[in-house]
Amino acid sequence: ILAASSSRCTGKKTWPSYDMIMISLSLSRITLQCWIILDLFLTIFCEPSYFEENLFGIIKTVYMFLNYSTLWFGAWLSVFYCIKVASFTHSFFIWLKHRIARLMPWMLLTSWLCSFTAAIPFAWDVYSVHSNFTAPLPMTNSSAMRTTRKDNMGLFILLSNAGIGMPLILSVLSSVLLIWSLWIHTRRMHNNASGFRDPSLEAHMKAIKSVCSLLILYITYFIAFSFLVYDLFLRFSTPKSICIAAMAACPTGHTIVLIWSNPKFRELPARIWHFTMCPVG
Repeated sequence: ILAASSSRCTGKKTWPSYDMIMISLSLSRITLQCWIILDLFLTIFCEPSYFEENLFGIIKTVYMFLNYSTLWFGAWLSVFYCIKVASFTHSFFIWLKHRIARLMPWMLLTSWLCSFTAAIPFAWDVYSVHSNFTAPLPMTNSSAMRTTRKDNMGLFILLSNAGIGMPLILSVLSSVLLIWSLWIHTRRMHNNASGFRDPSLEAHMKAIKSVCSLLILYITYFIAFSFLVYDLFLRFSTPKSICIAAMAACPTGHTIVLIWSNPKFRELPARIWHFTMCPVG
């Protein structure tokens, strides 16, 4: 996806909105996967140094920033699909359809800033109350230390992470509107069908399946991420392991659906495969 989107933007003064979203989403996910591998490596081989204040603050802050960014870019992708594909006649919707190209760079920049702002609290020791992000607190007065930190900073943490719900609202709302629009159009086409196989009708049904799949994967990722952020499960417990596995699987599934639903993304792997299989000489 990153290679296909980047190739279409090469040499252009103005990048298409869709490619800007895909490049941002791909880069954030690739960086997140690399960061998780680095985090796992440090946890296994450098455990004494891993929980040092400065190092761990950087690791957990970047990790949260990348997760927030992934959620935001996924939400903007749903919004873009809705604006471009759905056929609503409301004046505000039409206004967005004509101005989405100019608004998209600012929307992506705002996403980076919101993600950075929401990740700032994780740079401070206040998040040591979460056992999944930090080393255990000392045994002496550990309960009192946890209670004091939660009481002093609980409201600030809640406000700092309130932005995590905004991408979900945008994604769910835009996906539901798009599915509704596609379903209405599909029913009209089905009623007017002559009985023969209609490629347009099949394309609409495929689009509905793709949007539903993307929405399910997005919500699953959001739920698993929220459970880990707010430390709702015990360390090394089965539910927590399921959340970690879901966070690893959902971006992969999301990418597969995007490639499957977009012919332009399917063409590049086919060309690469054809090039590698062609004999030289």
